Amino acid sequence: MSAAALETARVWLVVALTLFGLFFTLVSMTGVLRLPDVYSRAHTASQADTLGAGFGLAAVALTVGLAGAGFKSVLLLFFIFLTNPTAAHAIARAAFEEGIVPWTEGDDRR
Repeated sequence: MSAAALETARVWLVVALTLFGLFFTLVSMTGVLRLPDVYSRAHTASQADTLGAGFGLAAVALTVGLAGAGFKSVLLLFFIFLTNPTAAHAIARAAFEEGIVPWTEGDDRR
């Protein structure tokens, strides 16, 4: 493969990763706004937002390369993969300990 073909493939991969990141971030935002209780919102925020940030940071790392800022974005990616689910778990556990009841079908608390 030529250098131009590799560069074109890298650009398209960056575009695809960015679009995936935007999609998952929009799904997360919609879930946080539309879901009925703190447990559902924490679930969507921990999963979809982590994927959105992961794809976005992977696009950044691929764009700038693994030297300097690219390496820092990869470290940030691992940090987000560890902390987002942990924070969502802490929020759900705090809600449970406060006695907040999960939403069930037929419940009027929307």
